[in-house]
Amino acid sequence: MEHIYDTIIIGGGPAGLSAGLYASRSRMDTLIIERAEFGGQVATTNEIDNYPGSIENCTGATLSKRMKQQAEEFGTQFAREEVVEVELEGDIKVIKCKDKTYKTKTIIIASGAFPRLSGFKNETELRGKGVSYCATCDADFFEDLDIAVLGGGDSAISEAIYLSKFGKTVTVIHRRSELRAAKSLQEKAFKNPKIKFVWDTIVEEAKGKEMLESLVLKNVKTGELSELKVEGCFVFVGYLPISELYKGKITMNERGDVITDENMKTNIPGVYAAGDIRVKLLRQVITASADGAIAATHAEHYIENKS
Repeated sequence: MEHIYDTIIIGGGPAGLSAGLYASRSRMDTLIIERAEFGGQVATTNEIDNYPGSIENCTGATLSKRMKQQAEEFGTQFAREEVVEVELEGDIKVIKCKDKTYKTKTIIIASGAFPRLSGFKNETELRGKGVSYCATCDADFFEDLDIAVLGGGDSAISEAIYLSKFGKTVTVIHRRSELRAAKSLQEKAFKNPKIKFVWDTIVEEAKGKEMLESLVLKNVKTGELSELKVEGCFVFVGYLPISELYKGKITMNERGDVITDENMKTNIPGVYAAGDIRVKLLRQVITASADGAIAATHAEHYIENKS
């Protein structure tokens, strides 16, 4: 007989792992499909200090490992696959991967988001050659070198602090005159002797033949151009939802965020969205985890009401 899961969760970040935990604890037959590393973006974050209980130098990697282990202990199954097509309509939904096809009564979309490109000249050409989007992944390549960080939010400032452990200097380049990061992070950064700030400025161009050598900066108020010698440039200017797979099949906004109600329900019965892929104000581990728990709970209720 063909196996039909109670719920399949697409994405193994905090939202997906939390959904897996709650679904499995409710004795739902649960599968999480993840194409890359379980834990999502948080798995590459060095320091987690705003998730309740994340003390004793908790890192994104250790928190992700604990989340996955906890879901697994309650019976969540895992598959390392890339989803290539979904059929969301009907009582039984179909998820097609490169190597296998799965069927399920409900789907929780927790695909997350990916780093937004800044858009300066030669950004893609020098990606992996000095231009990076993950401090935890690449920081050790820039030991005692000059580093730039683009952005002014929590991610940018948190990673700038982390990069200061490796680089000779860290220059935060921000298009505004003040940061958007949490005040506690700002205080740490302003006190750090290795970190300096360039305000009201964007990067126009990255220069370098084989590797990054410098950035051309433009003051957004005066239009003045300048050049900053750096060997590393870390871009943290936001994220875009990984939602291409669902376009035309589910209601989204112009950015591609999936639209849900407060119960994580989409416009398709039995289909839910959780975490960074959906429309929301605050994108953090705690809100993603809460989304996952809510989605799993309502998926369970949906199945009960269909029986």
